[in-house]
Amino acid sequence: MIYRNATLIDIPHISKLQEQYHISTVSEEDKVDGFVTTLFTESQFKDLIEKENGLAIACDGDRIVAYAMAGSWEYWSACPLFQHMIKDLPNTKYLAQVLSTENSYQYGPICIHKDYRGTEVLPNIFEFSRAQMSKRYPIMITFINQINPRSYYSHTKKLGLDLIKTFEFNNNQYYELGYDMSKKTKGSSIFLSIN
Repeated sequence: MIYRNATLIDIPHISKLQEQYHISTVSEEDKVDGFVTTLFTESQFKDLIEKENGLAIACDGDRIVAYAMAGSWEYWSACPLFQHMIKDLPNTKYLAQVLSTENSYQYGPICIHKDYRGTEVLPNIFEFSRAQMSKRYPIMITFINQINPRSYYSHTKKLGLDLIKTFEFNNNQYYELGYDMSKKTKGSSIFLSIN
C-alpha cells in the first residue's frame, strides 16, 4: 500500500470513490459501514491539491482505495457549516488552548473503500495526513454527523480522537472532535520523515 498526496490526475478516481460512498448514492447495504455526507466537486478537489496540498490518498497498485482531506479554515470558509465552526472557534477550548484559525485546521472527510475497512488503511492514511499538517498546526479539528456511528467509533476508538463537544447545524447533530498533532497515530505502521 502506498500513501501519498493526490495529484490532479487522481481527481476522477477520487470523485468516483466519493460517489460510491456518498450518503445520497451509497447502497443501503454499504450505508451501515459508514459514508461521507459532504459532496465535493472536482474543482474543490483541485483547489485542495493546489492550494493546501491537503488531499492524501492510499493506493493499492494503481487503484485509489481511500482519501483523506485536510485544509486550513480559510480553504473551508466558503461552506456554511464551516463558517459556523469558524465562528465558534473562540468559544471552544482543547488541549488547554482556545481554538483559532491559526492553531487548528479541519480534517475530513475521509473515505475508504469497503474492501479496505478494518485494515491498516485508516490509521496509516490518517498518520500520513497528520504528519504533513503537523508542520503547520498543533491541533486538528473534525466533525462527524451523529447519524454515522461507524465513523465516530473509528475516529475515537481506533484513532484516539477526543470528543470536544456536540453541536447542531441545519437540523443535523454533530460531534466535534480534536487531535493533538504531536502524537503519532494509534495503530499506524508507516514511518514518515516529513521535513
